[in-house]
Amino acid sequence: MKRFSTILKNDQIDSLAIGGFDGLHLAHQKLISHLTDTGALIVIDKKTASLTPKGHRCSYLKQECIFLSFDEIRDLSAESFIAFLKNKFINLKKIVVGYDFRFGKCAHANAQDLKRLFEGNVVIVEEVFFEGVSVHSRIIRDFLRVGKIKEANRLLGRNYEIIGSVIKGQGIGAKKLFPTLNLKVEDFLIPKEGVYATITKIANKSYPSASFIGKRLSTDGNFSIETHLLDEELEVVNGEVSIIFIEHIRDNRKFDNLELLKKQISEDFERARIIHALL
Repeated sequence: MKRFSTILKNDQIDSLAIGGFDGLHLAHQKLISHLTDTGALIVIDKKTASLTPKGHRCSYLKQECIFLSFDEIRDLSAESFIAFLKNKFINLKKIVVGYDFRFGKCAHANAQDLKRLFEGNVVIVEEVFFEGVSVHSRIIRDFLRVGKIKEANRLLGRNYEIIGSVIKGQGIGAKKLFPTLNLKVEDFLIPKEGVYATITKIANKSYPSASFIGKRLSTDGNFSIETHLLDEELEVVNGEVSIIFIEHIRDNRKFDNLELLKKQISEDFERARIIHALL
């Protein structure tokens, strides 16, 4: 069990919300609202590409955030899992879970079983809907994979964000097209290939931007994640950079020459400026 915060000690924690919490979306916020002031989240980590990988989930929280490897608990029976929690958190009085919570070996136990087996208070949060759509991490991932950024953002309750490190690009942008920051992004789920209106955050400062994700079909064919700051030039950028997605502009496609590509990119930038002006 890996702790990303040390505000509370285990013996001070009296309530837990348990789940994957990938994305910290609107339904997750509903669970978290039931925690006490000395409550914490148990985040069950399955080590897959995520909306909010690892400690990034904690950055959206005020509460204690404790990661528990799925491999650490996968073979525990339902009774053993509860005993495990009670041993770790000796003053545990309340557990909050979602309606579809499963636990125990082969996930054979459900939220109602938790009520039966745990002696304290168990809160089961019913399915949350937003404009008729179930708020679920899987649905948000599906939206992002097809470029439906607005729909994903509505269910998240904020704009989707990925974080990466600045790397060297192919060198064409600044010379023949437009300067971009090229990012290496790990563990985050990457939206559909294409061009997006975005906000790029550098050293806690936000810049209106347009970003590209996908294979550079018109040049070297390699996959890249690039962002261009609209009407802003920075001399040197190093370290981590965030890209916050606002709206999908167009799909990725191949152009016959760089001149046609540059013309399209200029149009993409103008579209991005209009989107930003409406925010």
